[in-house]
Amino acid sequence: MSDDLLSIGELAERTGLSVKLIRHWSDIGVVPPAARTAAGYRRYAPEAVARLELARTLRELGLAMPVIREVVTRERDLAEVAALHADALEARIRTLRTRQAVLRSFSLQGSTTEDLTDMTDLAHLSAAERNAIVHDFMTDALGDLDPSAYREGLLLAMPDLPPDPTAGQVEAWIELAALIRDPELRASVRRVGEYAAEQAVREHREEDVREAREITDLWVARVEAAVAAGTAADSPAAEPVVAGIVAAWLPGQIRAGFSPDGRGDGDGPAARRRFLEQLETAADIRLERYWQLMCLINGLPVRPSIAAAGAWLATALRANPEPGARADRIGEILGQGPDVGPEAKLEACARVLAEVEELVAAVPPDRFGDPTPCGDWDVRALLDHLVWENLIWTGLAEGTPRSDFGADHLGADHVAAFRTAARATLAGFRRPGMLRRQYGGAPGWRLVEQLTIEMLVHGWDLARAIGRPTDLAPDVAEAILPVVREIYGDLPRTPGGSFGPARPAPGDATAADRLAAYLGRPVG
Repeated sequence: MSDDLLSIGELAERTGLSVKLIRHWSDIGVVPPAARTAAGYRRYAPEAVARLELARTLRELGLAMPVIREVVTRERDLAEVAALHADALEARIRTLRTRQAVLRSFSLQGSTTEDLTDMTDLAHLSAAERNAIVHDFMTDALGDLDPSAYREGLLLAMPDLPPDPTAGQVEAWIELAALIRDPELRASVRRVGEYAAEQAVREHREEDVREAREITDLWVARVEAAVAAGTAADSPAAEPVVAGIVAAWLPGQIRAGFSPDGRGDGDGPAARRRFLEQLETAADIRLERYWQLMCLINGLPVRPSIAAAGAWLATALRANPEPGARADRIGEILGQGPDVGPEAKLEACARVLAEVEELVAAVPPDRFGDPTPCGDWDVRALLDHLVWENLIWTGLAEGTPRSDFGADHLGADHVAAFRTAARATLAGFRRPGMLRRQYGGAPGWRLVEQLTIEMLVHGWDLARAIGRPTDLAPDVAEAILPVVREIYGDLPRTPGGSFGPARPAPGDATAADRLAAYLGRPVG
Protein backbone atom coordinates (compact mmCIF):
# COMPACT_ATOMS: atom_id res chain seq x y z
CA MET A 1 0.00 0.00 0.00
CA SER A 2 1.39 3.44 -0.94
CA ASP A 3 2.72 5.57 1.91
CA ASP A 4 1.07 8.77 0.52
CA LEU A 5 -2.48 7.52 1.02
CA LEU A 6 -4.55 9.37 3.63
CA SER A 7 -6.78 8.06 6.37
CA ILE A 8 -10.29 9.44 6.75
CA GLY A 9 -9.13 11.27 9.87
CA GLU A 10 -6.32 12.96 7.95
CA LEU A 11 -8.81 14.00 5.25
CA ALA A 12 -11.05 15.49 7.91
CA GLU A 13 -8.14 17.44 9.36
CA ARG A 14 -7.07 18.83 5.98
CA THR A 15 -10.55 19.77 4.72
CA GLY A 16 -12.33 20.76 7.91
CA LEU A 17 -15.16 18.34 7.13
CA SER A 18 -16.36 15.86 9.71
CA VAL A 19 -15.37 12.21 9.53
CA LYS A 20 -19.04 11.29 9.44
CA LEU A 21 -19.74 13.52 6.40
CA ILE A 22 -16.66 12.26 4.51
CA ARG A 23 -17.72 8.67 5.15
CA HIS A 24 -21.23 9.44 3.81
CA TRP A 25 -19.87 11.14 0.69
CA SER A 26 -17.52 8.24 0.20
CA ASP A 27 -20.41 5.78 0.41
CA ILE A 28 -22.38 7.61 -2.33
CA GLY A 29 -19.37 7.77 -4.67
CA VAL A 30 -18.31 11.40 -4.35
CA VAL A 31 -14.89 10.47 -3.00
CA PRO A 32 -14.37 6.69 -3.20
CA PRO A 33 -11.41 5.21 -1.27
CA ALA A 34 -8.28 4.34 -3.24
CA ALA A 35 -7.58 1.30 -1.04
CA ARG A 36 -8.34 -0.38 2.27
CA THR A 37 -6.03 -1.64 5.00
CA ALA A 38 -5.87 -5.30 6.03
CA ALA A 39 -8.23 -4.32 8.82
CA GLY A 40 -10.69 -2.77 6.33
CA TYR A 41 -9.98 0.89 7.02
CA ARG A 42 -10.34 3.26 4.06
CA ARG A 43 -7.40 5.02 2.51
CA TYR A 44 -7.71 7.96 0.07
CA ALA A 45 -5.45 9.32 -2.63
CA PRO A 46 -4.08 12.88 -2.10
CA GLU A 47 -6.39 14.27 -4.83
CA ALA A 48 -9.33 13.40 -2.58
CA VAL A 49 -8.66 16.64 -0.72
CA ALA A 50 -9.35 18.74 -3.85
CA ARG A 51 -12.40 16.61 -4.71
CA LEU A 52 -13.90 17.10 -1.25
CA GLU A 53 -13.29 20.87 -1.35
CA LEU A 54 -15.03 21.06 -4.75
CA ALA A 55 -17.92 18.97 -3.42
CA ARG A 56 -18.27 21.28 -0.41
CA THR A 57 -18.29 24.37 -2.65
CA LEU A 58 -20.94 22.90 -4.94
CA ARG A 59 -23.04 21.87 -1.96
CA GLU A 60 -22.88 25.40 -0.53
CA LEU A 61 -24.13 26.63 -3.91
CA GLY A 62 -27.17 24.39 -3.53
CA LEU A 63 -26.43 21.55 -5.95
CA ALA A 64 -27.89 18.15 -5.16
CA MET A 65 -25.49 15.38 -4.14
CA PRO A 66 -26.17 13.17 -7.21
CA VAL A 67 -25.21 16.09 -9.46
CA ILE A 68 -22.12 16.79 -7.35
CA ARG A 69 -21.04 13.18 -7.69
CA GLU A 70 -21.38 13.37 -11.48
CA VAL A 71 -19.29 16.56 -11.56
CA VAL A 72 -16.43 15.42 -9.31
CA THR A 73 -16.23 12.09 -11.10
CA ARG A 74 -16.21 13.99 -14.43
CA GLU A 75 -19.36 12.31 -15.68
CA ARG A 76 -20.77 15.81 -16.34
CA ASP A 77 -19.12 19.05 -17.42
CA LEU A 78 -18.83 21.55 -14.56
CA ALA A 79 -19.55 24.61 -16.76
CA GLU A 80 -22.74 22.99 -18.07
CA VAL A 81 -23.90 22.14 -14.58
CA ALA A 82 -23.07 25.65 -13.34
CA ALA A 83 -25.13 27.23 -16.13
CA LEU A 84 -28.13 25.01 -15.46
CA HIS A 85 -27.94 25.66 -11.75
CA ALA A 86 -27.63 29.40 -12.29
CA ASP A 87 -30.82 29.32 -14.37
CA ALA A 88 -32.60 27.39 -11.65
CA LEU A 89 -31.41 29.82 -8.99
CA GLU A 90 -32.55 32.76 -11.09
CA ALA A 91 -36.05 31.31 -11.34
CA ARG A 92 -36.05 30.69 -7.61
CA ILE A 93 -34.87 34.24 -6.90
CA ARG A 94 -37.70 35.65 -9.04
CA THR A 95 -40.20 33.63 -7.06
CA LEU A 96 -38.72 34.73 -3.74
CA ARG A 97 -38.60 38.34 -4.91
CA THR A 98 -42.29 38.23 -5.77
CA ARG A 99 -43.12 36.69 -2.41
CA GLN A 100 -41.03 39.34 -0.66
CA ALA A 101 -42.86 42.10 -2.52
CA VAL A 102 -46.25 40.65 -1.59
CA LEU A 103 -45.33 40.37 2.07
CA ARG A 104 -43.87 43.87 2.20
CA SER A 105 -46.93 45.33 0.49
CA PHE A 106 -49.19 43.47 2.90
CA SER A 107 -47.22 44.74 5.90
CA LEU A 108 -47.72 48.32 4.68
CA GLN A 109 -51.23 48.19 3.22
CA GLY A 110 -53.02 44.99 4.17
CA SER A 111 -55.00 44.05 7.22
CA THR A 112 -56.94 40.87 6.41
CA THR A 113 -56.27 37.44 4.96
CA GLU A 114 -58.34 38.50 1.94
CA ASP A 115 -55.90 41.38 1.37
CA LEU A 116 -52.98 38.96 1.37
CA THR A 117 -54.76 36.66 -1.08
CA ASP A 118 -55.59 39.59 -3.38
CA MET A 119 -52.01 40.84 -3.34
CA THR A 120 -50.65 37.38 -4.09
CA ASP A 121 -53.03 37.02 -7.02
CA LEU A 122 -52.11 40.47 -8.33
CA ALA A 123 -48.40 39.66 -8.22
CA HIS A 124 -48.91 36.64 -10.48
CA LEU A 125 -51.11 38.22 -13.17
CA SER A 126 -49.98 38.08 -16.77
CA ALA A 127 -49.14 41.24 -18.72
CA ALA A 128 -52.46 41.03 -20.56
CA GLU A 129 -54.37 40.72 -17.28
CA ARG A 130 -52.53 43.69 -15.76
CA ASN A 131 -53.22 45.83 -18.81
CA ALA A 132 -56.89 44.86 -18.81
CA ILE A 133 -57.27 46.04 -15.19
CA VAL A 134 -55.72 49.43 -15.91
CA HIS A 135 -57.48 49.84 -19.26
CA ASP A 136 -60.87 49.06 -17.71
CA PHE A 137 -60.23 51.61 -14.97
CA MET A 138 -59.28 54.31 -17.46
CA THR A 139 -62.13 53.71 -19.89
CA ASP A 140 -64.59 53.71 -16.98
CA ALA A 141 -63.13 56.93 -15.53
CA LEU A 142 -63.03 58.76 -18.86
CA GLY A 143 -66.39 57.44 -20.02
CA ASP A 144 -67.75 59.11 -23.14
CA LEU A 145 -65.47 62.15 -23.08
CA ASP A 146 -64.51 63.55 -26.45
CA PRO A 147 -61.17 62.31 -27.76
CA SER A 148 -58.13 64.26 -26.58
CA ALA A 149 -54.39 63.81 -26.40
CA TYR A 150 -54.77 63.31 -22.65
CA ARG A 151 -57.31 60.50 -23.07
CA GLU A 152 -55.23 58.78 -25.73
CA GLY A 153 -52.08 59.08 -23.64
CA LEU A 154 -53.76 57.54 -20.62
CA LEU A 155 -55.06 54.58 -22.60
CA LEU A 156 -51.61 53.97 -24.09
CA ALA A 157 -49.73 54.10 -20.79
CA MET A 158 -49.81 50.57 -19.41
CA PRO A 159 -47.84 48.82 -16.63
CA ASP A 160 -45.10 46.86 -18.39
CA LEU A 161 -43.39 44.69 -15.81
CA PRO A 162 -40.17 43.18 -17.20
CA PRO A 163 -39.72 39.39 -17.29
CA ASP A 164 -37.46 39.66 -14.26
CA PRO A 165 -39.00 42.47 -12.16
CA THR A 166 -37.37 43.78 -9.03
CA ALA A 167 -39.17 43.53 -5.71
CA GLY A 168 -39.75 47.28 -5.93
CA GLN A 169 -41.48 46.95 -9.31
CA VAL A 170 -43.76 44.20 -8.01
CA GLU A 171 -44.58 46.30 -4.94
CA ALA A 172 -45.34 49.25 -7.21
CA TRP A 173 -47.75 47.15 -9.28
CA ILE A 174 -49.57 45.91 -6.17
CA GLU A 175 -49.86 49.50 -4.89
CA LEU A 176 -51.07 50.70 -8.30
CA ALA A 177 -53.73 47.99 -8.46
CA ALA A 178 -54.99 49.09 -5.04
CA LEU A 179 -54.83 52.79 -5.96
CA ILE A 180 -57.04 52.48 -9.03
CA ARG A 181 -59.84 51.20 -6.79
CA ASP A 182 -59.91 54.62 -5.08
CA PRO A 183 -62.94 56.62 -6.27
CA GLU A 184 -61.02 59.83 -5.60
CA LEU A 185 -58.43 58.85 -8.21
CA ARG A 186 -61.21 58.03 -10.64
CA ALA A 187 -62.73 61.48 -10.07
CA SER A 188 -59.34 63.13 -10.56
CA VAL A 189 -58.72 61.33 -13.86
CA ARG A 190 -62.20 62.32 -15.00
CA ARG A 191 -61.64 65.95 -14.01
CA VAL A 192 -58.40 66.23 -15.97
CA GLY A 193 -60.00 64.45 -18.92
CA GLU A 194 -62.90 66.89 -18.93
CA TYR A 195 -60.51 69.84 -18.84
CA ALA A 196 -58.47 68.42 -21.72
CA ALA A 197 -61.64 67.86 -23.75
CA GLU A 198 -62.88 71.40 -23.04
CA GLN A 199 -59.55 72.85 -24.10
CA ALA A 200 -59.63 70.74 -27.28
CA VAL A 201 -56.20 69.27 -26.62
CA ARG A 202 -55.90 67.07 -29.74
CA GLU A 203 -52.26 66.19 -29.74
CA HIS A 204 -49.10 66.73 -27.75
CA ARG A 205 -46.15 67.60 -29.90
CA GLU A 206 -42.77 66.72 -28.48
CA GLU A 207 -41.83 70.39 -28.19
CA ASP A 208 -45.07 71.10 -26.28
CA VAL A 209 -44.31 68.33 -23.79
CA ARG A 210 -40.75 69.57 -23.38
CA GLU A 211 -41.92 73.15 -22.82
CA ALA A 212 -44.50 72.05 -20.24
CA ARG A 213 -41.82 70.09 -18.39
CA GLU A 214 -39.47 73.08 -18.46
CA ILE A 215 -42.16 75.45 -17.17
CA THR A 216 -43.00 73.02 -14.38
CA ASP A 217 -39.35 72.71 -13.40
CA LEU A 218 -39.07 76.51 -13.42
CA TRP A 219 -42.02 77.21 -11.15
CA VAL A 220 -41.14 74.37 -8.79
CA ALA A 221 -37.59 75.73 -8.43
CA ARG A 222 -38.83 79.28 -7.82
CA VAL A 223 -41.42 78.17 -5.30
CA GLU A 224 -38.89 76.03 -3.43
CA ALA A 225 -36.52 79.00 -3.31
CA ALA A 226 -39.33 81.19 -1.92
CA VAL A 227 -40.18 78.60 0.72
CA ALA A 228 -36.52 78.27 1.69
CA ALA A 229 -36.40 82.05 2.13
CA GLY A 230 -39.43 81.95 4.43
CA THR A 231 -41.85 83.64 2.01
CA ALA A 232 -45.46 82.88 2.90
CA ALA A 233 -47.65 82.03 -0.07
CA ASP A 234 -50.44 84.32 1.13
CA SER A 235 -48.20 87.32 1.82
CA PRO A 236 -47.53 90.33 -0.45
CA ALA A 237 -43.93 89.05 -0.69
CA ALA A 238 -45.23 86.16 -2.82
CA GLU A 239 -46.43 88.55 -5.55
CA PRO A 240 -43.05 88.89 -7.35
CA VAL A 241 -42.69 85.11 -7.35
CA VAL A 242 -46.15 84.70 -8.86
CA ALA A 243 -45.53 87.43 -11.42
CA GLY A 244 -42.28 85.83 -12.59
CA ILE A 245 -43.85 82.40 -12.92
CA VAL A 246 -46.89 83.70 -14.79
CA ALA A 247 -44.63 85.63 -17.16
CA ALA A 248 -42.74 82.44 -18.04
CA TRP A 249 -45.94 80.40 -18.40
CA LEU A 250 -48.02 82.84 -20.47
CA PRO A 251 -46.29 82.64 -23.88
CA GLY A 252 -47.09 78.96 -24.25
CA GLN A 253 -50.70 79.60 -23.28
CA ILE A 254 -51.02 82.39 -25.84
CA ARG A 255 -49.62 80.11 -28.55
CA ALA A 256 -52.29 77.59 -27.53
CA GLY A 257 -55.02 80.18 -28.19
CA PHE A 258 -55.48 81.86 -24.81
CA SER A 259 -56.31 85.58 -24.90
CA PRO A 260 -55.08 87.32 -21.72
CA ASP A 261 -56.73 90.43 -20.33
CA GLY A 262 -53.76 91.93 -18.54
CA ARG A 263 -51.77 94.91 -19.66
CA GLY A 264 -48.25 94.73 -21.00
CA ASP A 265 -47.14 91.11 -20.86
CA GLY A 266 -50.72 89.90 -20.33
CA ASP A 267 -50.49 89.10 -16.63
CA GLY A 268 -53.91 89.82 -15.18
CA PRO A 269 -56.94 88.24 -13.49
CA ALA A 270 -57.81 85.99 -16.46
CA ALA A 271 -54.28 84.64 -16.77
CA ARG A 272 -54.02 83.91 -13.06
CA ARG A 273 -57.44 82.27 -13.00
CA ARG A 274 -56.40 80.03 -15.88
CA PHE A 275 -53.12 79.08 -14.21
CA LEU A 276 -54.91 78.35 -10.94
CA GLU A 277 -57.53 76.31 -12.79
CA GLN A 278 -54.80 74.18 -14.38
CA LEU A 279 -53.10 73.65 -11.03
CA GLU A 280 -56.34 72.73 -9.27
CA THR A 281 -57.36 70.39 -12.07
CA ALA A 282 -54.15 68.38 -11.95
CA ALA A 283 -53.30 68.81 -8.27
CA ASP A 284 -54.17 65.45 -6.77
CA ILE A 285 -51.63 63.43 -4.82
CA ARG A 286 -53.32 60.21 -5.96
CA LEU A 287 -52.89 61.09 -9.63
CA GLU A 288 -49.29 62.10 -9.00
CA ARG A 289 -48.69 58.80 -7.23
CA TYR A 290 -50.33 56.93 -10.13
CA TRP A 291 -47.74 58.27 -12.54
CA GLN A 292 -44.88 57.69 -10.10
CA LEU A 293 -45.91 54.05 -9.74
CA MET A 294 -46.30 53.66 -13.50
CA CYS A 295 -42.73 54.94 -13.94
CA LEU A 296 -41.43 52.58 -11.25
CA ILE A 297 -43.12 49.59 -12.90
CA ASN A 298 -41.85 50.51 -16.35
CA GLY A 299 -38.31 51.22 -15.19
CA LEU A 300 -38.49 54.93 -16.01
CA PRO A 301 -37.11 57.83 -13.94
CA VAL A 302 -39.52 58.93 -11.22
CA ARG A 303 -39.97 62.69 -10.85
CA PRO A 304 -40.02 63.94 -7.24
CA SER A 305 -43.35 65.01 -5.83
CA ILE A 306 -44.35 68.59 -6.59
CA ALA A 307 -47.47 68.50 -4.42
CA ALA A 308 -46.10 70.86 -1.75
CA ALA A 309 -44.81 73.35 -4.31
CA GLY A 310 -48.12 73.16 -6.18
CA ALA A 311 -50.07 73.86 -3.00
CA TRP A 312 -47.88 76.92 -2.28
CA LEU A 313 -48.33 78.31 -5.79
CA ALA A 314 -52.08 77.69 -5.80
CA THR A 315 -52.42 79.54 -2.50
CA ALA A 316 -50.23 82.38 -3.79
CA LEU A 317 -52.46 82.70 -6.87
CA ARG A 318 -55.59 82.77 -4.71
CA ALA A 319 -54.09 85.40 -2.40
CA ASN A 320 -52.81 87.43 -5.36
CA PRO A 321 -55.60 87.06 -7.97
CA GLU A 322 -54.23 89.98 -9.95
CA PRO A 323 -50.94 91.87 -9.85
CA GLY A 324 -50.63 93.91 -6.68
CA ALA A 325 -54.02 92.88 -5.26
CA ARG A 326 -52.76 91.61 -1.90
CA ALA A 327 -50.32 94.49 -1.47
CA ASP A 328 -53.09 96.99 -2.21
CA ARG A 329 -55.37 95.41 0.35
CA ILE A 330 -52.64 95.38 2.99
CA GLY A 331 -51.77 98.99 2.17
CA GLU A 332 -55.40 99.98 2.64
CA ILE A 333 -55.49 98.33 6.06
CA LEU A 334 -52.12 99.69 7.16
CA GLY A 335 -53.20 103.21 6.27
CA GLN A 336 -55.85 103.17 8.99
CA GLY A 337 -55.12 104.82 12.32
CA PRO A 338 -54.50 102.85 15.55
CA ASP A 339 -57.41 101.88 17.77
CA VAL A 340 -55.26 102.80 20.81
CA GLY A 341 -52.12 104.87 21.16
CA PRO A 342 -48.91 103.44 19.67
CA GLU A 343 -47.24 103.47 23.09
CA ALA A 344 -50.02 101.28 24.47
CA LYS A 345 -49.40 98.81 21.66
CA LEU A 346 -45.70 98.68 22.58
CA GLU A 347 -46.55 98.06 26.22
CA ALA A 348 -48.92 95.22 25.19
CA CYS A 349 -46.16 93.69 23.07
CA ALA A 350 -43.74 93.80 26.01
CA ARG A 351 -46.28 91.99 28.22
CA VAL A 352 -46.81 89.26 25.64
CA LEU A 353 -43.06 88.80 25.14
CA ALA A 354 -42.62 88.41 28.90
CA GLU A 355 -45.31 85.74 29.11
CA VAL A 356 -43.89 83.87 26.12
CA GLU A 357 -40.42 84.02 27.70
CA GLU A 358 -41.83 82.24 30.76
CA LEU A 359 -43.20 79.50 28.50
CA VAL A 360 -39.87 79.17 26.68
CA ALA A 361 -38.06 78.86 30.02
CA ALA A 362 -40.45 76.06 31.01
CA VAL A 363 -39.41 73.84 28.10
CA PRO A 364 -36.82 71.19 29.00
CA PRO A 365 -34.61 69.95 26.12
CA ASP A 366 -36.14 66.47 26.33
CA ARG A 367 -39.43 67.99 25.07
CA PHE A 368 -37.86 69.35 21.86
CA GLY A 369 -39.15 66.45 19.78
CA ASP A 370 -42.77 66.77 20.97
CA PRO A 371 -45.45 67.66 18.39
CA THR A 372 -47.12 71.07 18.28
CA PRO A 373 -50.30 72.49 16.74
CA CYS A 374 -48.10 73.99 14.00
CA GLY A 375 -48.24 71.36 11.27
CA ASP A 376 -44.88 69.68 10.83
CA TRP A 377 -43.06 71.68 13.53
CA ASP A 378 -41.88 69.99 16.68
CA VAL A 379 -41.24 71.99 19.85
CA ARG A 380 -37.68 72.84 18.87
CA ALA A 381 -38.75 74.13 15.46
CA LEU A 382 -41.45 76.22 17.13
CA LEU A 383 -38.93 77.69 19.58
CA ASP A 384 -36.65 78.51 16.66
CA HIS A 385 -39.53 80.29 14.92
CA LEU A 386 -40.30 82.35 18.03
CA VAL A 387 -36.71 83.55 18.06
CA TRP A 388 -36.75 84.17 14.29
CA GLU A 389 -39.89 86.32 14.48
CA ASN A 390 -38.13 88.60 16.96
CA LEU A 391 -35.02 88.76 14.79
CA ILE A 392 -36.91 89.57 11.60
CA TRP A 393 -39.07 92.35 13.08
CA THR A 394 -36.10 93.84 14.88
CA GLY A 395 -34.19 93.84 11.60
CA LEU A 396 -37.04 95.64 9.85
CA ALA A 397 -37.28 98.21 12.64
CA GLU A 398 -33.56 98.90 12.44
CA GLY A 399 -33.44 98.97 8.64
CA THR A 400 -31.36 95.77 8.39
CA PRO A 401 -33.71 93.03 7.10
CA ARG A 402 -32.70 89.44 7.88
CA SER A 403 -32.32 86.75 5.22
CA ASP A 404 -31.15 83.78 7.32
CA PHE A 405 -34.57 82.14 7.62
CA GLY A 406 -33.18 78.62 7.29
CA ALA A 407 -30.44 79.03 9.91
CA ASP A 408 -30.50 77.57 13.42
CA HIS A 409 -31.44 80.47 15.68
CA LEU A 410 -31.57 78.57 18.97
CA GLY A 411 -28.02 77.34 19.49
CA ALA A 412 -27.32 75.39 22.66
CA ASP A 413 -29.43 77.56 24.99
CA HIS A 414 -32.97 78.15 23.75
CA VAL A 415 -33.92 80.32 26.73
CA ALA A 416 -30.96 82.66 26.25
CA ALA A 417 -31.62 82.79 22.50
CA PHE A 418 -35.22 83.90 22.99
CA ARG A 419 -34.42 86.31 25.83
CA THR A 420 -31.65 88.00 23.81
CA ALA A 421 -33.83 88.29 20.70
CA ALA A 422 -36.85 89.61 22.64
CA ARG A 423 -34.80 92.25 24.44
CA ALA A 424 -33.23 93.37 21.19
CA THR A 425 -36.74 93.64 19.74
CA LEU A 426 -37.96 95.87 22.54
CA ALA A 427 -34.82 97.98 22.33
CA GLY A 428 -35.40 98.48 18.61
CA PHE A 429 -39.08 99.28 19.08
CA ARG A 430 -38.26 101.81 21.83
CA ARG A 431 -35.91 103.83 19.69
CA PRO A 432 -37.09 107.46 19.53
CA GLY A 433 -39.60 107.99 16.74
CA MET A 434 -39.82 104.33 15.74
CA LEU A 435 -43.54 103.93 16.45
CA ARG A 436 -44.52 106.70 14.03
CA ARG A 437 -41.81 106.27 11.45
CA GLN A 438 -42.89 104.84 8.06
CA TYR A 439 -41.60 101.41 7.02
CA GLY A 440 -42.58 100.73 3.41
CA GLY A 441 -45.92 102.44 3.82
CA ALA A 442 -46.63 101.10 7.30
CA PRO A 443 -46.12 103.07 10.53
CA GLY A 444 -43.76 101.51 13.06
CA TRP A 445 -46.53 100.64 15.47
CA ARG A 446 -47.85 98.21 12.84
CA LEU A 447 -44.58 96.23 13.13
CA VAL A 448 -45.11 96.11 16.89
CA GLU A 449 -48.69 94.94 16.35
CA GLN A 450 -47.62 92.21 13.93
CA LEU A 451 -45.00 90.81 16.32
CA THR A 452 -47.59 90.84 19.11
CA ILE A 453 -49.90 88.72 16.95
CA GLU A 454 -47.10 86.29 16.11
CA MET A 455 -46.08 85.92 19.76
CA LEU A 456 -49.66 85.41 20.94
CA VAL A 457 -50.43 82.75 18.36
CA HIS A 458 -47.17 80.83 18.52
CA GLY A 459 -46.96 81.32 22.29
CA TRP A 460 -50.37 79.63 22.42
CA ASP A 461 -48.97 76.82 20.25
CA LEU A 462 -46.06 76.35 22.67
CA ALA A 463 -48.29 76.40 25.74
CA ARG A 464 -50.53 73.79 24.16
CA ALA A 465 -47.56 71.61 23.16
CA ILE A 466 -46.05 71.49 26.68
CA GLY A 467 -49.34 71.29 28.58
CA ARG A 468 -49.32 74.80 30.07
CA PRO A 469 -52.33 77.17 30.42
CA THR A 470 -53.16 78.93 27.17
CA ASP A 471 -54.67 82.09 28.70
CA LEU A 472 -51.95 84.41 27.39
CA ALA A 473 -52.39 88.18 28.03
CA PRO A 474 -56.22 88.01 27.96
CA ASP A 475 -56.90 91.70 27.39
CA VAL A 476 -54.23 91.96 24.68
CA ALA A 477 -55.60 88.89 22.86
CA GLU A 478 -59.15 90.24 23.12
CA ALA A 479 -58.16 93.63 21.74
CA ILE A 480 -56.10 92.26 18.86
CA LEU A 481 -58.63 89.71 17.53
CA PRO A 482 -60.53 92.30 15.41
CA VAL A 483 -57.21 93.37 13.88
CA VAL A 484 -56.41 89.76 13.01
CA ARG A 485 -59.81 89.31 11.40
CA GLU A 486 -59.31 92.41 9.28
CA ILE A 487 -55.78 91.56 8.12
CA TYR A 488 -56.20 87.84 7.58
CA GLY A 489 -59.93 87.47 7.03
CA ASP A 490 -59.77 87.25 3.24
CA LEU A 491 -56.76 84.92 3.03
CA PRO A 492 -57.29 81.53 1.37
CA ARG A 493 -57.49 78.88 4.07
CA THR A 494 -56.02 76.14 1.87
CA PRO A 495 -53.01 73.79 1.97
CA GLY A 496 -49.89 75.82 1.33
CA GLY A 497 -51.27 78.84 3.20
CA SER A 498 -50.35 80.27 6.58
CA PHE A 499 -53.57 79.23 8.28
CA GLY A 500 -56.10 76.45 8.11
CA PRO A 501 -59.85 76.99 8.11
CA ALA A 502 -61.20 78.69 11.22
CA ARG A 503 -62.18 76.25 13.95
CA PRO A 504 -65.02 76.50 16.47
CA ALA A 505 -64.08 77.56 20.00
CA PRO A 506 -65.94 76.29 23.07
CA GLY A 507 -68.01 78.70 25.14
CA ASP A 508 -65.43 78.89 27.92
CA ALA A 509 -62.53 79.53 25.54
CA THR A 510 -60.06 82.23 26.49
CA ALA A 511 -59.37 85.16 24.19
CA ALA A 512 -56.09 83.53 23.13
CA ASP A 513 -58.01 80.28 22.47
CA ARG A 514 -60.45 82.13 20.22
CA LEU A 515 -57.58 83.81 18.40
CA ALA A 516 -55.90 80.43 17.84
CA ALA A 517 -59.18 78.87 16.68
CA TYR A 518 -59.77 81.68 14.19
CA LEU A 519 -56.32 80.99 12.74
CA GLY A 520 -57.05 77.29 12.30
CA ARG A 521 -55.89 75.68 15.53
CA PRO A 522 -58.04 72.99 17.15
CA VAL A 523 -59.18 74.26 20.54
CA GLY A 524 -60.89 72.32 23.29
